[in-house]
Amino acid sequence: MADITDIRTIIYTEKTLGLQEQGVVVIQTSPKVTKNGLKEVLKEYFGVTPLRINSLRMDGKVKRFRGRVGVRDDVKKFYVKLPEGVTLENTEA
Repeated sequence: MADITDIRTIIYTEKTLGLQEQGVVVIQTSPKVTKNGLKEVLKEYFGVTPLRINSLRMDGKVKRFRGRVGVRDDVKKFYVKLPEGVTLENTEA
């Protein structure tokens, strides 16, 4: 089961701010989180029942720093459609 600590951040970019006007919030989590797990977390901690959840798994990029090779962490992004008039900012967390 997912926990609130598995949610890393809510992503705020130009693209996601445009989606928020349509009621879609983009959440970045650890790769082990499932759609049902995220749905339970949103219900328990934010009191919101999402209408739809789409997920996207992103592998970490290979980056070089001073000749050494490193890999960024893998992440999972969720596009969460919320009911009309509800945002995660105006809910009690």
